[in-house]
Amino acid sequence: MNDVRVAGLKARRRARELLLRALYQHQLAQTGYEDLHQQFAEQGDWHNADQLYFDGVLRGVLGRLPELEAHIARHATRDPAQLEPVLRAVLWTALYELLHRDDVPHRVVINEAVELSKRYGGTDSHRFVNALLDRVRSGLGDPR
Repeated sequence: MNDVRVAGLKARRRARELLLRALYQHQLAQTGYEDLHQQFAEQGDWHNADQLYFDGVLRGVLGRLPELEAHIARHATRDPAQLEPVLRAVLWTALYELLHRDDVPHRVVINEAVELSKRYGGTDSHRFVNALLDRVRSGLGDPR
């Protein structure tokens, strides 16, 4: 793998970590897009992230929360209201990618979400994330 591609993958992974934090904050404080964007653009890690990806996914997730929540409710094995904010943020990001980002392969979306939930979620949250996203992916019929 060439250095440019590796750097791009790391920048996108960093953007996903920032999205997790931004969406967590949105849940706790109802912070909107403009304030979240400004706050995260002022952080030291911003220059290491794929900024266009962060902006696009953040705007997309916040604009489609009812749709994303409906997918969680339809495919979850437990009451979505019981999901911890970190887990919900991981799922929102991944669901948005699965449903609206044709540039990201489904296996990458699921793998990244599982890794985030292992790192930041509760015990075995990664199993829940993997199962829910796999059910959504199977229903899409899109082989990417």
